[in-house]
Amino acid sequence: MRYGFTTGSCAAAGAKAAAYMLLTGKIKNEIKITTPKGLDFTAQLVDISRSERQVSCAVIKDGGDDPDVTTGCHVVAKVTFCEKAPDGAPGDYAPSIAKVVITGGQGVGLVTKPGLDQPVGNHAINSVPRQMIEKEVLEVCQLCDYRGGLAVEISVPEGREIALKTFNPRLGIEGGISILGTSGIVEPMSSQALLDTIFIELRQQRELGNSTAVVSPGNYGLDFIKSEYNFDLDRAVKCSNFIGDTVDMAVKLGFENFLLVGHIGKLIKVSGGIMNTHSKIADCRMELLAAAAIQAGAGKQTVNAVLSAISTEEACKIIVAEDSFSAGSKGGLLSRTMQIVMEKILHHLRRRAALSGKIQVECATFTTRLGLLAESEGFKQALSVV
Repeated sequence: MRYGFTTGSCAAAGAKAAAYMLLTGKIKNEIKITTPKGLDFTAQLVDISRSERQVSCAVIKDGGDDPDVTTGCHVVAKVTFCEKAPDGAPGDYAPSIAKVVITGGQGVGLVTKPGLDQPVGNHAINSVPRQMIEKEVLEVCQLCDYRGGLAVEISVPEGREIALKTFNPRLGIEGGISILGTSGIVEPMSSQALLDTIFIELRQQRELGNSTAVVSPGNYGLDFIKSEYNFDLDRAVKCSNFIGDTVDMAVKLGFENFLLVGHIGKLIKVSGGIMNTHSKIADCRMELLAAAAIQAGAGKQTVNAVLSAISTEEACKIIVAEDSFSAGSKGGLLSRTMQIVMEKILHHLRRRAALSGKIQVECATFTTRLGLLAESEGFKQALSVV
């Protein structure tokens, strides 16, 4: 299966090329960047337009063998000299490095609701792509010994139409797509190929003598395992949305323990017995979280707010907020809610495992803002002996 590259990588490559052409006056038909994953991306540049104070170019998004709705779109980067020094800077402003200002243009969505990566009012260019763009443009500035200001505008001419095929309108991102990517690459998501890959990785771990399968749906979970538990990621397996299938594989391969670590946005679905967490299969995150909050004693206003939340991160913050209006300790309602969620997750995971064979199942879940939300009673002990 062939890797692709994210809209974030395309934006960073385009911005680097446009900055290079603006500062050197030389034409550039391809450019290379290194993605956060460590893989190089050599992008071909199209639609190049140059003037004395502004250069724009586009990179055509290639999602590889992943069925990505953004594949084929033009990610356009326009780089312009800033007209003046930042507000408050002295007249002889002479910074040690250049200043890069990043904005979105046509076809890049605008954030209108809280709880997302970017605050309300910002264009939906997520944090990692912003870091990538700034890094690549500053690299060119340093090469050219330029210390002034550059404005980078990212646009996607087809973005408004593509966004209608995504969850962006529901999430409160209006007018276009998001510029995304935490690793810079798009990993192929062909179901059978991915299932085969998961099985191979689990089998490798088993053949290395490991009796515990440590599994996470994605990169966020892997990062959390490393930061929270100082766990060696070479011994962890990424299962994407195929949680139930991965339990089956672990049982088949003879693992004694199955440890699942995942963001609450994925694992809340498991609390409802949903074993494939892809959004096209089911999306009842807020309903499940609201039901658990009711059991934990949440008030009507909080429950209604949770049901209207656009992300589980935002919903958890809403649950925490109720404690500031009650006599309970801060975080108590969220803690009770997450304990109920964890009990339901374990019930469904252990039931799935029991259908295939015998294996001890433990679990932990978290959010990026609040950290660890809940872990099963035997989780730490099981992890400590891996």
